[in-house]
Amino acid sequence: MYIKRNISWGIILRYAWKNLIFFTLWAAIIFSAYYYLGWRHLDIPFQPLTVIGVAVAFYIGFKNSQSYDRFWEARKIWGGIVNYSRTWANNVLSFVEDDHETKRILIYRHIAWINALRIQLRQPTSFSIKENKSVEKLFKRHGERNPVCSVLDNFLSPEEDEKLENRKNVATHLIKNQGLHLKQLLNEGKITEFDKLVFHNTLEELYNLQGRCERIKNTPFPRQYAYFSTLFTWIFVLLLPFGLLSIFEGEIKEIRTDLQQQLFLGFMIPFSVLISWIFTTMEKIGSNSEDPFEGRINDVPMNALCRTIEIDLRDMLDEKDLPKKVQPKDNILY
Repeated sequence: MYIKRNISWGIILRYAWKNLIFFTLWAAIIFSAYYYLGWRHLDIPFQPLTVIGVAVAFYIGFKNSQSYDRFWEARKIWGGIVNYSRTWANNVLSFVEDDHETKRILIYRHIAWINALRIQLRQPTSFSIKENKSVEKLFKRHGERNPVCSVLDNFLSPEEDEKLENRKNVATHLIKNQGLHLKQLLNEGKITEFDKLVFHNTLEELYNLQGRCERIKNTPFPRQYAYFSTLFTWIFVLLLPFGLLSIFEGEIKEIRTDLQQQLFLGFMIPFSVLISWIFTTMEKIGSNSEDPFEGRINDVPMNALCRTIEIDLRDMLDEKDLPKKVQPKDNILY
């Protein structure tokens, strides 16, 4: 998640430089063919192009709205994970009548669960967006796109960690292990039936939150909306220079000298590039919000949320050597 109020031009250019070069060359080629080669038939009426532009803008607006809903739902889910994590730790400390080590195991296993869930959600899928090399280079330098599973070693016993190595859904089995541990505590008289019921209500809610994350992760944004939004945008921006020729052609007749005509018509190029960049950027914003768990600039900062939960829970255990909060890298919080 980008945390600075204004997005830096360095980030903007990482995403846009290829398109800007292409739009400039495309408009320049059309301008040159029209003015220097005398291909006057290239211009098209701007009115039909206006209708296409309005339709594309509405389509992009719909896509962006639905993409933002996916991001915001994901952020609310992780807000629930934060809240229920604190609830779990509070219940452990309040209900379990056992030594400190047992409480630590239950709370540390929960910290392992949030990290296991984070790692699972960060794994790439067949429909993950592939950014250009400049953007991917930035992500590679930050080293947050493909997290390793070794972080779980810090919160689980070697025996439990080894048993989870070949599991397909580690987060699911960690909550299962919490339930089995509660059953053992009940049999030993360390918690009551009512305590166990309260604990299991929390575990049920954690399963619900995990399932909602997996639903967003495993259900791609409907491709008919995502694909045709991109297709229609590019049709519009490719036709745009042809339509601008007719606009500038109508004004150029009042200019007498060839040099002034050439300069005036040359303004078509920056205007074409600007309009094309605006439309493709709006479309790109929607595409980058489709999958909020991929670890990109606009995604849910799961690393930071997991660290916040870890700090809170370990502080509730009265530990002193607490980790520091996750710091942003180039104003990106992962």
